[in-house]
Amino acid sequence: MKHISVLIKPISSICNLRCKYCFYANISSLREVRSFGKMTKEVTEKMISNIYLDLDDGDEVTFAFQGGEPTMAGLNYFQNFTNLVQAQDKKVKVHYSIQTNGTIVTEKWCVFFKENGFLVGLSIDGQPLYHDLNRVDPKGRGTFQRVLQTKKLFDEYGIEYNILCVLTNSLAQEAEKVFQFIAEQNIEYIQFIPCLADLDAEKSNDYALTPKSFASFYHQMLCFWLDELKNGHYISIKMFDDIINLLVKRQVTACGILGNCRVQYVIEADGSVYPCDFYVLDEYRMGYIQKQTLRELFEQDVSKKFLCNRSLLPSECYDCAFRQMCGGGCKRMIDVMYVDSQGYCGYKQLLKEFLPKIDSILALIQTVQS
Repeated sequence: MKHISVLIKPISSICNLRCKYCFYANISSLREVRSFGKMTKEVTEKMISNIYLDLDDGDEVTFAFQGGEPTMAGLNYFQNFTNLVQAQDKKVKVHYSIQTNGTIVTEKWCVFFKENGFLVGLSIDGQPLYHDLNRVDPKGRGTFQRVLQTKKLFDEYGIEYNILCVLTNSLAQEAEKVFQFIAEQNIEYIQFIPCLADLDAEKSNDYALTPKSFASFYHQMLCFWLDELKNGHYISIKMFDDIINLLVKRQVTACGILGNCRVQYVIEADGSVYPCDFYVLDEYRMGYIQKQTLRELFEQDVSKKFLCNRSLLPSECYDCAFRQMCGGGCKRMIDVMYVDSQGYCGYKQLLKEFLPKIDSILALIQTVQS
């Protein structure tokens, strides 16, 4: 049995917000075609058909949707998509997920998410001030209250969701306020996404995280998190979960955590396929899903080149005690959470704090969950 995952951009880079740090707005601006518009019914049908060619009875497939803002493709698009999947002959277990800014989600969307078992990633930047500073609509208005209303809808409808928080350099200085927000809103699952500098930037911007800010933020979060555990409350913070999964369960639950890239099958609205969401660029186009299967796309020279094209590790990595469980990490994250120009590694600092506590952490988690 195998599990295939694809990341679909049904509305390409189109979005109803103008988040100041949006990495995909930067990526799409570097292509010959900035936006491929909305995925057509014909491309959708052929995409699903070709994905199923690589599946057998008993396999699993995850269809993840992202943007831009994927809900702008419209509820009808997603209803048609799930209907097409249900019409496939093979007995395959299907999982759905979607990442949304939450500003145009209605009760009808909630009914659909619930009926089809969608896992929703809802973007909230962990603190009202910073959310409204960066996550703005075309008129420059903050969106925090609108997104919070969507969270309440998810709670009301019993939607399975997690919070996605873009960790900017400034927000990283507010770990205590962020954790207070998590506790006040009864958030059970949260992922902090390091804010990146533009791919073509000659120097970092004001939003991009730094390794020192990364380490400082997670040092404080670890303290708050452990206090919550001691009080009998477990909060899933993805970074901590990923480390535990790697060291204890021997499971890789984060791409790049061991320093190796893997093909993610990012499918743009025109059917073009790319190996990674950070590199949806013309030079990394593997082919078109309406013309080839995923297996055939994986065998393209572009795919092999992407997998083999590793950045040289900084000299500090070669003598690092954690090299075998890191390998330099994700090459796109090198400047924001790993080694800076002074040789300081934020991830190394986190591991130095986390690993000596891992036995007590596991014992606390077992107590809370028993």
